[in-house]
Amino acid sequence: RAEEQIKASLKEKEVLLQEIHHRVKNNLQVVSSMLNLQLDGANDRNVREIFQDSRHRIRSMALIHEKLYRSDNLARVDLADYVRDLATYLFRSYWDSAATITPVIEVEQVFLGIDAAVPCGLILNELISNTLKHAFPPHWERTNGQSGEIRIKLCIEEEHLVTLIVSDDGIGFPPDLVVCNTESLGLRLVTVLVDQLDGTLEMHSDNGTQFKITFTAL
Repeated sequence: RAEEQIKASLKEKEVLLQEIHHRVKNNLQVVSSMLNLQLDGANDRNVREIFQDSRHRIRSMALIHEKLYRSDNLARVDLADYVRDLATYLFRSYWDSAATITPVIEVEQVFLGIDAAVPCGLILNELISNTLKHAFPPHWERTNGQSGEIRIKLCIEEEHLVTLIVSDDGIGFPPDLVVCNTESLGLRLVTVLVDQLDGTLEMHSDNGTQFKITFTAL
């Protein structure tokens, strides 16, 4: 009887936790919808971009809770599955600029707790969005006549070390750029979020741009 009571209590807690993820996801979607309404009423280009960027950040967080809600494991997110879904969402959102860009996604199965998954998802959102918006401007033409590429690589090594790489073969950044001192809100957010993960950030700008983030999955 005691064993049955324990099992029933655990099941009740699992259902409750699942419901919490579901409600958090729904609340974030409500906020996203309100931002979308504000976006429709904004005429200024800069204001529209601010609302759109905020909506994408909220969507990246809501997707974490959606994954947890639908998963058998309510404590950890399958980051590989998450990366594919987030990339698909962002490519659809930036369809005008993304139409000639090819995503190349190489991801291993990596499971993260929500404390690491949320900042990791926001980092991905910022880097992919930034690439889609700025790496391939309309006036820029590739010398080889092929479409541009965004490569997203995720792997886990010994010591539970996670490596996330987002790279492109676009115009690149100025050689003297210091990421932590840039005026770009998105890149400043990336540095803050990497610190939150107790990770390291490397940027290379040679024949495009590469961001490499490494952190330990606890």
